[in-house]
Amino acid sequence: MIVRIMGEGQWKLADSHFAELNALDDDLLAEMESGDEEGFRRCLGTLLDAVRRLGTPLPDDALEPSELILPSPDATMDEVKDMLGDDGLIPG
Repeated sequence: MIVRIMGEGQWKLADSHFAELNALDDDLLAEMESGDEEGFRRCLGTLLDAVRRLGTPLPDDALEPSELILPSPDATMDEVKDMLGDDGLIPG
């Protein structure tokens, strides 16, 4: 799967990493629902770090369609809320 982090670029990740990313997304959603800004920042950073760690960055000039689009590391809680679907940032 191709994952885009807004403002940074795209990473190619094996589908086998989907469950780990989904669990991190659940943690992020829980922090957002509680309104905990510090917890939100920590969970967003952990999710984005996992994409960077598990994935292979695509070249800047690559224009692959992204299956997942994640917010930038400095996104606000309100900006992330606007991006959420029924299942969080990552469906499933």
